[in-house]
Amino acid sequence: MYLQALGIIALSGLSGFASAQSYPNGSNSESDIVAVKWIGDTPTRNSGTTFGLPWPRGKYQANETTFAGLGGDGDSQIPLQSWVTAYWPDGSIKWSGHAIGGSETVYDEYRIAASTTAPSNSSSASGLTVSDSDEEVSIDTGKLTATFPKSGNVLVSAITTSSGKVVGQNGRLILRSQSGIEDDGDGNTTSINKFKFESSINETTVEFNQDSSIRALVTVRGTHQAISGTHDDLLQFIVRFYLYADSDAIRIVHTLVFDGKADEDFVSAIGVQFDVPLAGEELYNRHIRLAGPDGGLLHEAVQGITGLRRDPGEAVRTAQLNGEETPDIATWDTRVSSRMQWIPAWNDYSLTQLSSDGFTLKKRTKAGQSWVKIPGGTQAGGLAYLGGATQGGLAVALRDFWKRYPTGLDVSNAASDVGQITLWLYSPSAEPMDLRPFHDGLGEDTYDEQLDALEITYEDYEGGYDTPYGVARTNEIYLFPFDSTPPADTLADLTGYANEPPILAAEPEYIQQTKAVGSYWATIPDNSTAAAQTIESHLDFLIRYYQDQVSQRRWYGFWDHGDIMHTYDVDRHTWRYDIGGYAWDNSELSPNLFFWNYFLRTGRADVYRFAEAHARHTGEVDVYHIGPFKGFGTRHGVQHFGDSSKQIRVSTPIYRQAFYYLSGGDERVGELLHELMDADQAFLTVDPRRKVRDDNGTYVIDPTALDLDLGLDWSGLASTWLIEWERRAPRWEEARAKLDTTMRSIANLTNGFVTGLGLYNLRTGAIAPPATDPQNRGSVAVSHLSASFGLPEIISQLADYLGDGLPAAFESAWLDYCYYYGAGSAEQAARYGASFGSLSLKQGHSRLTAYAARRLGNATLAARAWNEFLHTDGFAPSLPWTSEPLSGSQVLVPVDEASWVATNDAALYGLAAIENLAQVGYALG
Repeated sequence: MYLQALGIIALSGLSGFASAQSYPNGSNSESDIVAVKWIGDTPTRNSGTTFGLPWPRGKYQANETTFAGLGGDGDSQIPLQSWVTAYWPDGSIKWSGHAIGGSETVYDEYRIAASTTAPSNSSSASGLTVSDSDEEVSIDTGKLTATFPKSGNVLVSAITTSSGKVVGQNGRLILRSQSGIEDDGDGNTTSINKFKFESSINETTVEFNQDSSIRALVTVRGTHQAISGTHDDLLQFIVRFYLYADSDAIRIVHTLVFDGKADEDFVSAIGVQFDVPLAGEELYNRHIRLAGPDGGLLHEAVQGITGLRRDPGEAVRTAQLNGEETPDIATWDTRVSSRMQWIPAWNDYSLTQLSSDGFTLKKRTKAGQSWVKIPGGTQAGGLAYLGGATQGGLAVALRDFWKRYPTGLDVSNAASDVGQITLWLYSPSAEPMDLRPFHDGLGEDTYDEQLDALEITYEDYEGGYDTPYGVARTNEIYLFPFDSTPPADTLADLTGYANEPPILAAEPEYIQQTKAVGSYWATIPDNSTAAAQTIESHLDFLIRYYQDQVSQRRWYGFWDHGDIMHTYDVDRHTWRYDIGGYAWDNSELSPNLFFWNYFLRTGRADVYRFAEAHARHTGEVDVYHIGPFKGFGTRHGVQHFGDSSKQIRVSTPIYRQAFYYLSGGDERVGELLHELMDADQAFLTVDPRRKVRDDNGTYVIDPTALDLDLGLDWSGLASTWLIEWERRAPRWEEARAKLDTTMRSIANLTNGFVTGLGLYNLRTGAIAPPATDPQNRGSVAVSHLSASFGLPEIISQLADYLGDGLPAAFESAWLDYCYYYGAGSAEQAARYGASFGSLSLKQGHSRLTAYAARRLGNATLAARAWNEFLHTDGFAPSLPWTSEPLSGSQVLVPVDEASWVATNDAALYGLAAIENLAQVGYALG
């Protein structure tokens, strides 16, 4: 994270802001106030949150600006911590991140005041107390204290409530793996070796601001070390702990990177475990709570006294059921109190979610005794609590628990002095994780055979490329400590809180006016024409259809949650989950941008959650973070990492840009953005054109002359460089230089972007003409894919960002491409000496025509854009724009079907509709 390096903005009080104007305004006032509201409903609790705000170019210089917070309609002061997450080229603030602490009062609206004049007094925030020694980090929020060792196997040594009760200890990571799978068909299971691992810390760091300490971040990096069996370290981890002032919760962002061997390391369990001290608590005052669906909870005591043949008394039963300390046992009916030794103590509980449709529950008195089944349910809430009425306890919750199956929650040793809660991110009750290729290569040993197979299954296979080595997965976990067992409604609320963590955001109209995340989208005007309203209804249909398909088709699971499918099989009434390149979408043709742009213009909570899950998946699972393919992503396929096409078009950071800034600079996403600075190094390992080269037998990769697609490749690199630059991340000057050099190089190509391919110098950033045109006479190589992975959006952002600094020749080259892609063959030939051939995806490319029309002020071109959108390919206005329910014997489970929907078309329709309405909406009629 680069917030401190960028300069933390001081916490300020609110005196002097009473007369500040609400932004936007046309004045040059010294202060502005921007309103932020909760995305969705106002939460019932606030345990602290972080959010981002955009600012127009030139408005506020970082070293001259202070921020402060107001709550509600009045002037209630809200302690605020602020920092810069992005800058405009002139050094003014483009995006800022803000944190507010926990509070009893939750306002519907907060207001952030930015000022260039220092306020007269400071906030009364109590802030955090942070102690950082050579051995450990300790953080006191005012409601809890957590201690983080800097070495060993324990990530959290103690969690203590404000009253001094230690309710959590020895928080550690656990991992299990095995060397083979038992159902491989050979009947030989004796040779399978099983291993146990635990966390081993490499580094623990803390980030906080002493002047305005509302939030502290502890980051622990390490790996899993074998404690049973002999095995190399396995699965690198990065675990981030977020603590807020006056908050009684800890948020954890848990990241794993797969660094094993797919045919040897079959992970069988991934867990997070905490000890819970219980000594001194009577067994009948110890409580277990496990969250079910829809706010439901399992209410259990270690030694239950309800339902017995003899009644201890209503007050006793009620107290135990409510998690309260029971009356003194001397006051109970003696027919019960004298026979307590005959009532079993339930030591262990286990909840297992092996699918998105159901979970099972069981409990036992101790190891070696039979498990007793407890009626289960459908979709567990993902929270477990263990504790006592007097000693307190700990609740642990996993966000999207049932969506990330196979998951689990175990409560163990509840009848002993120290119990445990284990959260299973991958349940040991499930089959071991099998990341081997799903087929044996099918005899595709040569490039010719692989290309021929591509013609039938659309899979681009190549042995050695179908590897999971380097992919990652991130989960979000919450810890809630208590001085005593909380009411059931509290735990139910916390379950909802963990699954939909509250987040604040500015209104779409304000975000749009700043142009801080593109000017190619716009909010929906109140006076939309009938034609525009029809398009809006189509966009809404597509969003809701994909949301429904996720739930109906069960697109869930440890590796799968967040992604969508590519193409539909109309005969089988299912998406083509098992057919080569038609299965998981892996960001093909930028549905990511469709989802985020749709949220930006509507502010809809359901769209935010949908886009967030998609961003978490596509940035982690579909991209390599270590290894030879680091920085590249994998093309769509049956397995997220299976296709041999590894390209930056999949990993391009523009897909995660909006999420990063709206979240106030999510540190894991920021890490993903920065690691792409080395993505161009992967061209030394992966030659994207290796299968279609005429000189395949003699070609040698040259770092000073790498084939670079001016659309697919350059758009990803340009996005990386722009984001690194505007964030002022560690290599921002290198990024700025390469961005400038490549733009000027493209402008120097006789045919600009129409050239299609250039020779990229990895060291200098210069792009030379392709090997087929060394004299730069002008090549013509236009692909329908070049502008389908964020190229129009990143160039539009560059124009907004650089303003008059955008090289004129570069813009001219781009506007030519935008104009001539949709022009006729004769026009193309007249301009370039050759036509572009037969092109597709014209509906999606209509947004290029619209961009050129806006930049050039050309109404005729604007009309052409709408003609391309409505009357070429893609989704036609005459389609049904509805789905049909299917049930009975023709499908496995009831589903809604729109057989005409394919994700390629949906993504491009969505982007083109949004951008055309924003740029040339006046020409629609």
